[in-house]
Amino acid sequence: MTELARLKFYATQPHPCSYLPEEQATTLFLDPSQPMDVDVYAELSEMGFRRSGDHLYRPHCQRCNACVPARIPADQFIPNRQQKRILKRNADLTVIAVRPAFTEEYYALYVRYIEQRHADGDMYPPSRDQFSTFLVRDLPFSRFYEFRLNGALKAVAVTDVLPNGLSAVYTFYDPDEERRSLGRYAILWQIGETARLGLQAVYLGYWIKNCRKMNYKTQYRPIELFVNQRWVTLS
Repeated sequence: MTELARLKFYATQPHPCSYLPEEQATTLFLDPSQPMDVDVYAELSEMGFRRSGDHLYRPHCQRCNACVPARIPADQFIPNRQQKRILKRNADLTVIAVRPAFTEEYYALYVRYIEQRHADGDMYPPSRDQFSTFLVRDLPFSRFYEFRLNGALKAVAVTDVLPNGLSAVYTFYDPDEERRSLGRYAILWQIGETARLGLQAVYLGYWIKNCRKMNYKTQYRPIELFVNQRWVTLS
């Protein structure tokens, strides 16, 4: 029996979907009493699981399979013309890796980001408790990558460093710096960091074909989608 076969999972009751309002969602969670082991996490990421706070989860909907896990193989990625411009535009930023923590600087940036970019989402209105529960988990594999310009905080990429790659948990950034495309730059930087570390892929979470907010993920090519229990390359 493998280690994964010993794990227990629990499914939520159906609830309104955050991405497709006409659908009911069910989520499968790893037993929260299971210690957050990085090797188990990495194996589950190969099966489409993600982390939110202290929980590892995957959609487990009865009537819908729209949420498709997506990852970018770092050693195969070649930036397109627009992505090269974004990399050049942000070459003046300094990136620093720190352990997750609550600071007023982080929270102020997070509030501005949610209020200006996601006021129509289920994370609005932002709160200190929500920020802490969702992102500030002092796990040994979790990092806050700070993107700074002359000391000023411009973006934070919350990222898990796994044996098989980087899992992009969440990124929040200065909404006034629209020209920099900081969200896209954070992904490009994580792809480069994954390659530098000699790891396999950047795990981007779920791509949903009919969700406009998810469209940006397929702009990174090649990208791999987890379909019928295997990773398939979308060139």
